[in-house]
Amino acid sequence: MPRKQRPYPSDLSDARWGLLEPTLTAWRAERRGKGLDIGRPPEHDLRRITDAILYVDRTGIPWRYLPHDFAPWETVYGYFAARQKDEVFGQLNGLLRRLVREAEGRDAGPSACVLDAQSIKTSANVPAAGQGIDAGKKIAGRKRHIGVDALGLLLAVLVTAANVSDSVGGSQVFSSIVSDHPRVTKAWADTGYRTKVIDHGARLGVDVEVTRRAPAHKGFEVIPRRWVVERTFDWLMHHRRVVRDYETQPHRSEAMIKLAMVDLMSRRLTGQSPPRTGAIPELRVRQ
Repeated sequence: MPRKQRPYPSDLSDARWGLLEPTLTAWRAERRGKGLDIGRPPEHDLRRITDAILYVDRTGIPWRYLPHDFAPWETVYGYFAARQKDEVFGQLNGLLRRLVREAEGRDAGPSACVLDAQSIKTSANVPAAGQGIDAGKKIAGRKRHIGVDALGLLLAVLVTAANVSDSVGGSQVFSSIVSDHPRVTKAWADTGYRTKVIDHGARLGVDVEVTRRAPAHKGFEVIPRRWVVERTFDWLMHHRRVVRDYETQPHRSEAMIKLAMVDLMSRRLTGQSPPRTGAIPELRVRQ
C-alpha cells in the first residue's frame, strides 16, 4: 500500500483551504469559460498547486527547485503568474482582511491607514533597469511602499526602484487606498512624506498626520501609530521569498507580498500557528 506523502509545514489545512477554495475555484472556472485553460485539472489538484505556491513564498526557493511531489514547476509558476495577472491575490487579501477585521469587532472597511516604505536588496536576476539606490539607507535595489489599516493588514502595495522617493511612491499608494476604501479619512506617515503627501491627502479629503520621534529621546523608541506598519514589515520577513526581492518584475513582487499576507491572515482566522515561529502574530491594536 503506497505511503501517504507527509505534508509540508506551509501546506494549507482543511480550514485554511476552506477560506480560499471558493475564490480560486471560481477564478479557474471563469478562465475556462474564456478559453484560457491552465494545466490539466484532473492531473493537478488546485489545492496542491496552491500549496506549491505557498511553499515557494515561505521557503524562498527558486521555482525550479520545487520538490518533485508537487506539480512541475512550470505549471505551478504558470498558475502563480495567471493569478497575479488576474488580481486573485488582491481579491484574497481583501476577503481575508474583511474577515479578520470583523473577527476583531471592527467594521469590514477601514477608516484610517498608516503609510511607510522599505528599501530591500535584490537578487542577481533582477534587471538593473528596475533597480535604484536609496541614498539614505545606502541600499541598492527596490523599495516597497505599503499602506496598512489600524491592525497592520495590507491595504495597498507598490514596488518601485529604491531611488523613488517616499513621497512619490506614497502618493500613489495613498490614491489607491482612498479609491478602494472611501471611508478612509485619517492617515499617519513618517517625516519622509511631509508636505507632498499631506497636500495630496488634503486634495483627497484625508487628514494626514506626520509622526515624529521625540527630539530629546535617545535610542530606540516606539513611535505612535508608526509601529503598526513596522510590525507588518516584520510579519513579511517570516516569508523568505520577500526577505530579498527575487522577482524579475515588480508586479510579481507585489503578488508575493499579498500572498504572504494571505498566508498570515488565513492562519489567524483558523488558529493555526505559523511554522516554527511559535504563536500567531498578534493583530490586536495595543492600547
